[in-house]
Amino acid sequence: MSTGVHAGVFIGEGSSDAPLAGIVESLFADRGVALRLSAPDFDRLGKVGKDVASRVEAAIKLMGGAEPDVVVVHRDADNAGIDARRNEIADAIRCVGFSRAFVPVIPVRMTEAWLLLDEQAIRHVAGNPRGRVHLGLPKKHEAETLADPKSFLRDCLLKAADVRGRRRETLTKRFPQHRRQLLDRLDRNGDVAKLNGWIALLASVNEAVTRLSG
Repeated sequence: MSTGVHAGVFIGEGSSDAPLAGIVESLFADRGVALRLSAPDFDRLGKVGKDVASRVEAAIKLMGGAEPDVVVVHRDADNAGIDARRNEIADAIRCVGFSRAFVPVIPVRMTEAWLLLDEQAIRHVAGNPRGRVHLGLPKKHEAETLADPKSFLRDCLLKAADVRGRRRETLTKRFPQHRRQLLDRLDRNGDVAKLNGWIALLASVNEAVTRLSG
């Protein structure tokens, strides 16, 4: 569809969310659009507010004031819900005067819910791919109803590793790295494609692609 490469920025909730940028780039590529997302180094500006508007404004400033083609903002739905988060992001985008395409990435309730549907990936990342301990993973329709998918995923990794003592302590401390590895391995055509948060993401990507090609 597009012969040029579009420049965008990815604003996540934390450093371990960085692989989401690559996932979004892949979704654009699937639709024939080349998008390269950069992660702003907010430390270069000193103190930057945690709210979406402050971060979008700072990201544009770091690009020398030139507006990116696309702004991608990740916010977990948490208890607010997907609609409230989308409105929060849209309001922030309007507040800073950004007029181009934006893509909200809003997992329900947390990003970890997207990582609970691939048993083999969990066992592999836990370092015990041939393990047989029952993990008690949620069914597809249950993943977005878990009260605390982060804790659930942490427990599943420990079960999958099936280790004790210091090895268990080490595994617990490595949760952020393991979470990032699971994001890197996320199959965007797998069961995650049936989740409401993912379906909403695809709709936002399609909308952004339409704006870019208009």
